[in-house]
Amino acid sequence: MAVPPAGSSKQPVESEIIVEGLASYGHYRMFASGSGAHLYTAGVEYDRNSWGRFLRARLDYTAEILPLVLLNAATQYGIDGTPTTSNREIVPGLGIYPIGFRMLWRDKKAWKPYLVAKGGMLGFTQKELSQKATYENFSLQYGFGLQVRMNERLDLRLGLFNDVHFSNAFIVPVNPGLDVMSSTLGVSYHLGHAQAR
Repeated sequence: MAVPPAGSSKQPVESEIIVEGLASYGHYRMFASGSGAHLYTAGVEYDRNSWGRFLRARLDYTAEILPLVLLNAATQYGIDGTPTTSNREIVPGLGIYPIGFRMLWRDKKAWKPYLVAKGGMLGFTQKELSQKATYENFSLQYGFGLQVRMNERLDLRLGLFNDVHFSNAFIVPVNPGLDVMSSTLGVSYHLGHAQAR
């Protein structure tokens, strides 16, 4: 059995857990025809440096679970996702983004710009943006922001601009969907030994 030389140790893989909230502040019609709704989420993201470096950035695998998803939407919509009433309701849901990546520049510095993209599903307790739509929707989220070091373990994460898209990809004949502009705020906890950073 081989014994590693004295004083040598395997460096831990850099990884972190991020608790983050998202709030949308507007929407536009880019990949979806829906309008008149706002999205709010809270969840936990895991980032792990699985792919080394790319374009001078640390390239991480990213996944996120959203136990809280709230959609502030009109109570009635046309078939294309256009509101037909001014009455509002809050519709709860859940989300998961199992596939994604994050590019983190200046990862050893105090100010760290990042770019993130995640793909997954959002589900709601009722059909949204059209009575002919589905409960489950495919979702894509991407954006950029800044992580600011607070101490050896914690960073403050500021998502300056994000886009969240969800739609059912024509699983049924109607696919209204929604694209929202949003911002995020979170706290990142670095796993492993603090001195490794």
